[in-house]
Amino acid sequence: MRGSLFSALAHKLQAYPGEVFPLHVGDTWMEPAAGCRMQDLTVEDYPGMHRYAAPRGRSDLVDAIVERTHQRTGTPTDPAEVLVAAGATGSLGAVIGAILEPSEEVLVMAPYWPLIFGIIQSSQGTPVEVDLFGSADSPETAVEAIAPHLTKRTAAIYLSTPNNPTGRILPRPWLEAICDWAAGNDLWILSDEVYEDYVYTGEHVYSRSLAPERTFSVHSFSKAFGMAGNRCGYVVGPAATMSEVRKVSTHTFYSTPTASQIAALHALRGAGDAWVEMAKPLYRQLGFEAADRLRVPRPEGSQFLFLNVGDRLDERGLLGFMEDAADRGLFLAPGPSFGCYPSHVRICYTAAEPEVTRRGVEILARML
Repeated sequence: MRGSLFSALAHKLQAYPGEVFPLHVGDTWMEPAAGCRMQDLTVEDYPGMHRYAAPRGRSDLVDAIVERTHQRTGTPTDPAEVLVAAGATGSLGAVIGAILEPSEEVLVMAPYWPLIFGIIQSSQGTPVEVDLFGSADSPETAVEAIAPHLTKRTAAIYLSTPNNPTGRILPRPWLEAICDWAAGNDLWILSDEVYEDYVYTGEHVYSRSLAPERTFSVHSFSKAFGMAGNRCGYVVGPAATMSEVRKVSTHTFYSTPTASQIAALHALRGAGDAWVEMAKPLYRQLGFEAADRLRVPRPEGSQFLFLNVGDRLDERGLLGFMEDAADRGLFLAPGPSFGCYPSHVRICYTAAEPEVTRRGVEILARML
């Protein structure tokens, strides 16, 4: 298991004397909405905000998540199906710890969010990479890409849509075919939906609406509302198994920070959606501008572009290209962090302020 994802050039980032373009980080330059910031919360207004919350999550936040999940998916949801977790990362760690036996396999649709491999390995599971976004072009070929990787040890599939790092969205027919195939093979579905609010083309389809009996849908206040440092997210899944998921969460992070849950509740009560209405067109504009300048397809969602820079690699390979970028103050995420992509880089076009991002994209465009 790798100890760090993007550390090869960390020394250059720390020592660079000029303007830095940190497009390797998946974050936003904006602060959360008013009312959702730590400075907005006081002990006078929220007595006990520095004490433990209930391990499952504050009841008012759980109720708000139940309502939101029902509205968005059309699937009846019960509080017993919800766990408030230490980010989407904590959610996935608790789910995988609950459903996997040692050496069981999870089919990971690639390119994938980098931490998922290590999370599976932490529970002594085996992640199996499946090149989905790079090979499939229809519901049928999507299933054909996945099916050969099925073994007697396969327990689950993991998918991310809107996707990090590609910016692609799984179309409804693809997702229906994948969920049907998973059901036919009695597999759990781990549906990473943290970019659900950032769809620019097409629609986001919730896996839970297609297969609620086997889906764990993972959501994030970090990505939705610019609250990454708060470490608050949640997972919704089948009630009987969620009782096991809560056991794992209790023995890892115990409970999600109380103040973060209060801020999350403010977000779900209106402040967050208003923030998304402001942020989404800015994200879309930056993503489209960056894609056009780099001559790659525009993102369908999320906050990323995934580029093949193979034509510009020399005998030093991808690291050499990234070193050349770092020598210009531009920092990129390496393709191998997202799967078997030795000639790709990812950029996050929301990580830095728009003008900084534009200057960074211009540097990359000239390098290409």
